[in-house]
Amino acid sequence: NIAKLEKVVKEGNSYGAQQMYKSITARYVSAERYSEALDILQAGSCIQLEHKQVTCGAELAVLFVDTLVKGNFRYDDEILDRIRRIYKKFPQTPVPQHLDLADDGDMQQLSETIAAAKTHLEGCSSFLKAAIKWSAEFGAHKSGSPEIHDMLAEYIYLESPEVDIARASLHFVRGKNPKKFSSILVNFLGKCYPGEEDLAIARAILLYLSLGNLRDANYVIDEVKKQAESKGICFPLSDLIQFIKYLLQTLQRDALPLFNMLRQNYKACIEREPAFNELLDKVAEKFYGVRRQSPLQGVFGDFFKVINCYDGRRIACGKLF
Repeated sequence: NIAKLEKVVKEGNSYGAQQMYKSITARYVSAERYSEALDILQAGSCIQLEHKQVTCGAELAVLFVDTLVKGNFRYDDEILDRIRRIYKKFPQTPVPQHLDLADDGDMQQLSETIAAAKTHLEGCSSFLKAAIKWSAEFGAHKSGSPEIHDMLAEYIYLESPEVDIARASLHFVRGKNPKKFSSILVNFLGKCYPGEEDLAIARAILLYLSLGNLRDANYVIDEVKKQAESKGICFPLSDLIQFIKYLLQTLQRDALPLFNMLRQNYKACIEREPAFNELLDKVAEKFYGVRRQSPLQGVFGDFFKVINCYDGRRIACGKLF
């Protein structure tokens, strides 16, 4: 079956092959022959991706993960290696060089490149997000395999038409390669808009801290500074970075009052990024046991304050009511 289907793809009939892959593997799954179904889906996704049929390849890759779930396959190194092999077949879009934006042909080329990058990113993200969910449910870390998080983070950073460091950071902090993440951040410092440098670093550190990971938070800020200096890239020295440095020192001891004082004193720079206050609430919960108030609690809390205030005025001014 694998050899026959590969021949169909190589002959240029990717869509026809896709329908055959799906129907054949559906029969294997129905018969609970999950290992054979996985072999066919892995081979199919790889051959489709090799032929730049990313939508077809990604669909088969997602079906590969679905079959892992249906077959109750536990997370292990062998399946992680199979996921990595599929991931490595996803193409990267080369950025056109020396374009003349006034030339219609160059603009068309740029538009096609951006569309291809979006398709690649959407397909790979669907596959790896499904794999992360499977890994969390079948034996990996509760937030999913760190290795798969690293794959997704790197692909997001490399393939996003517009550099999406915020989205990539969400996965890098759940990965296990802080040195690679530091290199990505330094690369971002060298090409981002002015004023975004300190936000990217602060976001990375706060994301680590919101997970209770003080060790990697300290490592990344030191490593980014070291790599930036070695490459002649300016490391930002803003109030926000000063806050992050003080915060890292504060979290090494039981100092909730100092933590709260820091948040108050650096309120203006923290509020440059709307998500930072929520991350700091998670940090307070992780390191000091401060329970976070849910949005509904806040709404109902304000509602009951108004009711109590109204009732108090009614009692005090009963004759008016």
